[in-house]
Amino acid sequence: ALDHLDLEVEEGEIFGFLGPNGAGKTTTIRILSCLLAPTSGSASVAGYDVVHQPREVRQNVGLLPELPGLYERMTAYENLEYYGQLYGLSGAPLSKRVNSLLETMGLWERRNEKVGAYSKGMRQKLAVARALVHDPPVLFLDEPTSALDPEAQRRIHDDISALSKERKRTILLCTHNLAEAEKLCDRVANINHGRTIAVGGAESIRKELSSRRTFQLVLA
Repeated sequence: ALDHLDLEVEEGEIFGFLGPNGAGKTTTIRILSCLLAPTSGSASVAGYDVVHQPREVRQNVGLLPELPGLYERMTAYENLEYYGQLYGLSGAPLSKRVNSLLETMGLWERRNEKVGAYSKGMRQKLAVARALVHDPPVLFLDEPTSALDPEAQRRIHDDISALSKERKRTILLCTHNLAEAEKLCDRVANINHGRTIAVGGAESIRKELSSRRTFQLVLA
């Protein structure tokens, strides 16, 4: 899935993985979050090796997968409390963290409702909060606005920008939406077939892609 992919992400930046479905974006995220083991090569996240120090890597990253998999029969508060406990949080510190995230994500008023009644946009916001429950320095977001309506997309975009600018989090964002990458990312890696096509500012990537000629051959 990946072919000699070579990337370096600076602390505190929003770095985008841009490419079509099947380009290798999700595989990259899964390796960096220690859900998959690489067959060769090396990678480190927050200073920890993904092969030899997976426990330390997981403690320092938050992951929003493309399909969040929230517990629909539990409330928003219960979901965050449960995942906080998995990361070793408990008591007053856990309650304070959960309450803070629910307020930040605009879910406080509906914190005691079961997630099965939530809209897709609200579920995405809760999934972002879940990824942040242990306050990780690195955040992986895989297609965070996929299938959302424009208003929900805008709200998620605002939340991502705030995490970078106000909380100084390092964010890796997978997307196939060039406009989204331009809006949010400091730098972008355009990848396809597991290879890096170009790395740079989103605007420069857009110009490079739009300047390439394409030909379509139609056989009658």
